[in-house]
Amino acid sequence: MIRLEGRCSQAGAQSCLECNCPSPEYRCEDCLGSELYCSTCILLAHVRHPLHRLLRWNGQYFKQISLKTLGLCIQLGHTTSQECLNPRCAFNDDFVIVDTHSIHEVSLDFCNCATAESHVQQLLRISWFPLTTSDPKTAATFCVLKQYHLLSFESKVSTYEFYHTLRQMSDNTGLIPVKDRYESFLRMIHKWRHLKILKHSGRGHDPSGIDGTAEGECAVFEFRGTVRWLYGLFLAIDANFRLKCKAVLNDNVDPSLSRGWGYFMEEEAYKRFLRSSADSIQEKSTCSSHNAVNMADTKSNCGLAITGLGTINCACHIMKRPNAVGDLQKGERYINMDYLFFSTLCHTVLDTLNVSYDIVCQWHKKLWHHCHRMSAFPLSMQLSHAVKTVSFFVPKFHLPTHIERCQTSFSFNFKSGVGQTDGEAPEHGWANINPVASSTKEMGPGAWRDTLDDCFGDSNWKKVVGLGNMFKDLDDGLRGEYGATLEQWREQVEAWERDAAQPNPFERKAETITMASVRLELAREDQVDLQTGTCLALHKDCTPSVLISTGLELEEQQAGLGVHATDNQEGGVLQRGGTLRWRIDAWAKMQELYMPFLAALRVSESSVSNNMAVAPEAIKLWLLSQISRTVPCDTHLQAIEWKLQYAQAHDALHSLRSNLCAQTAILKYKDHNLRGQGANTRARNTLKAVEVRIEAAASTYEHAHTSLITGWHSSLRLLDRANIHSMTDILWGESAPLAALFISWCSGMLSRGLPLR
Repeated sequence: MIRLEGRCSQAGAQSCLECNCPSPEYRCEDCLGSELYCSTCILLAHVRHPLHRLLRWNGQYFKQISLKTLGLCIQLGHTTSQECLNPRCAFNDDFVIVDTHSIHEVSLDFCNCATAESHVQQLLRISWFPLTTSDPKTAATFCVLKQYHLLSFESKVSTYEFYHTLRQMSDNTGLIPVKDRYESFLRMIHKWRHLKILKHSGRGHDPSGIDGTAEGECAVFEFRGTVRWLYGLFLAIDANFRLKCKAVLNDNVDPSLSRGWGYFMEEEAYKRFLRSSADSIQEKSTCSSHNAVNMADTKSNCGLAITGLGTINCACHIMKRPNAVGDLQKGERYINMDYLFFSTLCHTVLDTLNVSYDIVCQWHKKLWHHCHRMSAFPLSMQLSHAVKTVSFFVPKFHLPTHIERCQTSFSFNFKSGVGQTDGEAPEHGWANINPVASSTKEMGPGAWRDTLDDCFGDSNWKKVVGLGNMFKDLDDGLRGEYGATLEQWREQVEAWERDAAQPNPFERKAETITMASVRLELAREDQVDLQTGTCLALHKDCTPSVLISTGLELEEQQAGLGVHATDNQEGGVLQRGGTLRWRIDAWAKMQELYMPFLAALRVSESSVSNNMAVAPEAIKLWLLSQISRTVPCDTHLQAIEWKLQYAQAHDALHSLRSNLCAQTAILKYKDHNLRGQGANTRARNTLKAVEVRIEAAASTYEHAHTSLITGWHSSLRLLDRANIHSMTDILWGESAPLAALFISWCSGMLSRGLPLR
């Protein structure tokens, strides 16, 4: 680096490399190489590169020098090698050009021949964007405008930061004065954004020109389709109070260059309608105390021309809709949101509307019923709701804050044809646009709207491009491995939709097995045996099914006698142990009626242990699953125990799932709502109790599984302790990316013939 600041290998150079002129002292920072040239040769080399930066050796170090100082003049209107016979110098001969690496002051001549084009066209022909249309003295290269345009989308850099970075690149020492063109650059980028939007929308090739642009025509949004439920329109309504705008200018001084051509609505008609409805009173909430409803007219707007932004989004694709964005003057008033809602619906002909809004339970009440608010709108904006299917929802994240009646009436979960839509689309979109709030709040109202319009267009375009690739990859992956299953599933769903009498493919096909249902089945079998005289009961109070069922209950009670930490706990354990021993003794006598050979086994076991006392939890019960491989057993009793053990395993799995869900809910509640040592200690105690139940359920399943595979064949799988966690643990973990988890989930559901719901 230090070597490059000197003359490098040219320290002993006595002549110019091109013309052998003595004492070369100029070199270019932007050309390849570090060779030194004389002033004549350096000028000839930069006729086609007039914005390169030059350095001059003064005997001790290199000092910046401009091509204008050396006498280079840029001639417009002709080819580089052609001389103009009637040049006209730029106004005051201090033309400033903003480029990607510096801010240059250049000498520039316009062509003033009889056939010459306008000064603006001459500048545009060499990709320089002029500030004004008459006597321009400032311009920016297309390259620097493109560069800032993309940076404003990707890094949300402000115009101030970008321009002053260019200024420091021109001279980072602060010793050389640089022309200040910050205000000029603001206006140029404003016009550049506007022209790029029109160009991308094809307005340059339309015979009617820019004036023929219809409202919303420049929005990146296209919707087609005829299938009623598949092509229903999902709208999500929300407001953002971070995107403010200070009261620094007004619409007369800083008007918008667009007239409702993109995402913002036509400003003049919008403000006229708001003024005509200024006396409207917003009703108070009859649900929870929603600030968006009750405080809509009380939000402070001191020093602000715009307090926030209201939007209507496509809830399926998280995209801004045409003419669906508007500024808010106070809070989230109905009158503002109504105008946005009816304005964007002018761009759709779909008959199915699904509308989500966090305060929809209040907002929809008088939208078009009774003394409806829609009657205040022009006829061209009013919705023919009678011939449309309109459903209202509260987004899933906001739903728990509503009263119980709203939670059932406005839930996405209880409505057909909405899939897994959550209605939270606006919340996802704010994360992308909020970083521009710090720079846009200082703009005038026109520049504020046009800048946000451009950002929304960039976001929508990325969604349009990305959605096609994402769904194609997922569809190809699933069809490649599960094509036949997908086709079978589609046929079942379509058959059920045509005829509700057909089997519902969304219902679980697996039979629910519980201990209670199996005991009821065995009791009914005993009742039938008694009526037919085939009952094998050897005691009037204890049938075979009661015997085996009681044995399994005793086994569970043995597992429940845990360790003790205090005297009270020890006393409780001893009392339960005594009761359990008495019950086991009574049950063992009844067991020997049905299995006489157990008496000899118990005597043999007692002699081996030298008649030592055994703790109640360690008493061997001699269930059939424990001895069936070594001792011949009654097949009827074996069948009864298999049914009960199988049901016990399913009960344990159900308990395990329920307690995992409870654990997740408690953890979320603890993280969001509890503060302080006392509250967190109580929450930890609750979690410990849930963990004990989880461990007990897992142990019960493992024991039942072991009994089933030891005594008989079973289809139940071995429980891996690593799999005992809730679904959110996988989503939050680092080992399973969300995309891979989703594909794996889809594949697993399809392989088991279950619906992807």
